[in-house]
Amino acid sequence: MDKKGKIIVVAAPSGCGKSTIINALLESGDLNLGFAVSATTRPPREGEIHGRNYYFMTEEAFRDAIAEGEFIEFEEVYPGRFYGTLRSEIERITGQGHNIILDLDVNGALGVKRLYGDSALAIFIQPPSVDELRRRLEFRGTETAEVIDVRIDRAQYEISRAAEFDRVVVNDRLDTAINETRNLIGGFIALS
Repeated sequence: MDKKGKIIVVAAPSGCGKSTIINALLESGDLNLGFAVSATTRPPREGEIHGRNYYFMTEEAFRDAIAEGEFIEFEEVYPGRFYGTLRSEIERITGQGHNIILDLDVNGALGVKRLYGDSALAIFIQPPSVDELRRRLEFRGTETAEVIDVRIDRAQYEISRAAEFDRVVVNDRLDTAINETRNLIGGFIALS
């Protein structure tokens, strides 16, 4: 039987470059990474395809899947609006011998780490400082001052949990953070 792939979970406060780092690693192709498609109860947006962008589910089907233990992690973001990672998606990708990278919030990432133990690597991407994070969020120009304040409050909570992760990468310079994350994942994959 072929060797199963490994699980990498990445979490970070909003504005820390997590998605940019993950996309760079996926595009490089050197780590044999697959990306888990999440399930959601939100309706598809124009151009989104079931099974590629998300697994679109009714609220009833999602709740049934929760009751059956089909998710490794899930969250009800708003009443009736769920997002989660299906256990079958992890098994499908790792069973094909690919490593899988999950882009999760802090609670979801730590839950996956608890579930999979040494078979999972949990990485936290951290800003150089909260002040720098605020500057980055303001520079984006996509959110109001009130939304930025909420994101900063959330970020401070998430940063307080960074020590619970296997590794922390400070994203002061994006290219350095990408390389550091690549090296951490490469080392983890190389372990038997």
